Amino acid sequence: MTTITEQGFVSYEVSQFGVGAITFGHPMSNSLPSEILRKLAETITELGKKNEVKVIIIKSDGEKVFCAGASFDELIAICDFQSGKAFFSGFADVINACRTCPKFIIGRIHGKAVGGGVGLASACDYCFATKYADIKLSELAIGIGPFVVGPAVERKIGLSAMSELAINATEWRSAEWAKGKGLYTEIYDSVSAMDIDINTLSLQLATSNPDAMFLLKQIFWQGTSHWDELLIERAEISGRLILSDFSKHAINTFKKK
Repeated sequence: MTTITEQGFVSYEVSQFGVGAITFGHPMSNSLPSEILRKLAETITELGKKNEVKVIIIKSDGEKVFCAGASFDELIAICDFQSGKAFFSGFADVINACRTCPKFIIGRIHGKAVGGGVGLASACDYCFATKYADIKLSELAIGIGPFVVGPAVERKIGLSAMSELAINATEWRSAEWAKGKGLYTEIYDSVSAMDIDINTLSLQLATSNPDAMFLLKQIFWQGTSHWDELLIERAEISGRLILSDFSKHAINTFKKK
């Protein structure tokens, strides 16, 4: 099934073995406008409820960037607090959909991940990546901060590493760095080699006890039951900050590069 909009697409397919693969794409380096965020959250939730789906893979379109994070076009168009809150709540909804999904979610990170893309990778239960999958939390550089994705990133790599990414917002960290901090489980020289191992693990999980996997996932995400409220509070912070002259100027400067 595919949902196509002017701002990209979200599609999914379920194999005969019970592997549900979700793919999202956007012409601007797989960025995440609100419509893509909404459909991603809905699709993750939908596949989580399907009995025939045993495990979920999240991946993006193309061969270059995995995800460029928030849509600059949409950010620059935000003109009031409610619109800002609603936009950043989209990231909260995706993370919470991953968190509450009863199925394990495998991340396929084939290229660079920025901002919300790092948050999405962090919300996966198990991440494969190529050596090209460098990461950056660039939010502070545009006058806001990784408030919404921060809890997911911190849970995955720890407060110290998350702080390093958040503070040094213009510097890339290598895929090997991300693996060393616990974001990625395996690093590959090529997408084809990565896909072989993704296929192997997903088929293995598809034949595992679904009740055991569900209970394990609850343990892995223990202590996050308050995120429904926390991430919306964080969305409100970003929604206020994005209205500042500093943010508008910074985003326009980035768009001209």
